[in-house]
Amino acid sequence: MLPLEGVRVLAVEQYGAGPFGTMFLGDQGAEVIKIENPNDGGDMSRDVGPYFFTPEDSEFYHSYNRNKKSLTLDLSGAEGQAVFHDLVRTADAVASNLRGDVPGKLGLTYDHLKAHNPKIVCAHLTAYGRTGPRADWPGFDYLMQAEAGYFSLTGEPGGPPARFGLSVVDQMTGLALAYAVLAGLTGARATGAGRDIDVSLFDIALANTAYPATWYLNEGAVQERLPRSAHPSLTPCQLYKTADGWIYLMCNKEKFWPALCRALGQGAWAEDPRFAKFKDRLRHRPLIEEMLDEALAERTTAEWLEVFAGAVPAAPINDIKQALDNPFVTDHGRIQTLTLPGYGDFRMVAPPVRCAGDEAPARAAPRLGADTDAILGDMGYDAARIGTLRAAKVI
Repeated sequence: MLPLEGVRVLAVEQYGAGPFGTMFLGDQGAEVIKIENPNDGGDMSRDVGPYFFTPEDSEFYHSYNRNKKSLTLDLSGAEGQAVFHDLVRTADAVASNLRGDVPGKLGLTYDHLKAHNPKIVCAHLTAYGRTGPRADWPGFDYLMQAEAGYFSLTGEPGGPPARFGLSVVDQMTGLALAYAVLAGLTGARATGAGRDIDVSLFDIALANTAYPATWYLNEGAVQERLPRSAHPSLTPCQLYKTADGWIYLMCNKEKFWPALCRALGQGAWAEDPRFAKFKDRLRHRPLIEEMLDEALAERTTAEWLEVFAGAVPAAPINDIKQALDNPFVTDHGRIQTLTLPGYGDFRMVAPPVRCAGDEAPARAAPRLGADTDAILGDMGYDAARIGTLRAAKVI
């Protein structure tokens, strides 16, 4: 039995951040029901290319919506709200990712829903929060990276500002949404009362500046980009040259510097007082870079990885193909096969949170409205009522 079996989450969500977070809940056994508007095509990510399994099945959409159900429902009118309130009575949480002023307009807040279920947890993911001067602003991942300083920390000095290569703010905030749902549920089960709980793209982007933020707030230090993707204070911790390319070394504990020296056949470096501690090696970073480049040039990256294995923290510089064809990925359950009706089998990266003895489910993302009739039927709606709602375009 997976840890979240028996938990029902209504997900009023779209695109990336919210769906990424609720997918984690579904992977752990929660029943995640996507609420999608039948009159606008549902989740906009269904149409995001360039790759599709079928004309209805965007690979982008499937990447964020595994292990969910889809129920079509127009929340903008009274009839849709009545159906939603019936759903809320059966649910543990409502998770949304919408512009900050929209949850209130659609009646997704605790004040709107507590009369129907006093234990309901309403978790809101927005761009800039539900209050304040930006509550009605749209916002997206790369905008957050730009404003929160990520562009100034990514890439090589002297180059143009650069974003992080993935939608890291979306996905971090999605995980924060999942955390918010679980925190809220813990409180609701202890007290009998639900609540609103909020997270925003901007706040997560800002929070993840972490120690550079603390350095600035207390020391006035403005961290800048460093050559070869180096760590701002630890050495060696950056890219180094090998006989056929690059390798990344991270000697981020004192014990790893002498281990590296021994692996390179340069035991005397470990005894050199110039390199005794982190602060000493930081002061001599250019010299260490020169020394390591020269030593590492004697072998290929693959050869050095065999030498360093388990002793010195090191990694190759892979592209996406190399990362996913890596035997550590392919041979150890890190790729999952799912079956899509009308298409066949396809592969995704497997859920990263694993429960010993219980496999995560592997259900392909649902087609638009695939579960509407079944879910409403389970709530006691008969065929005539469902037909009437469908004719009125409520579902």
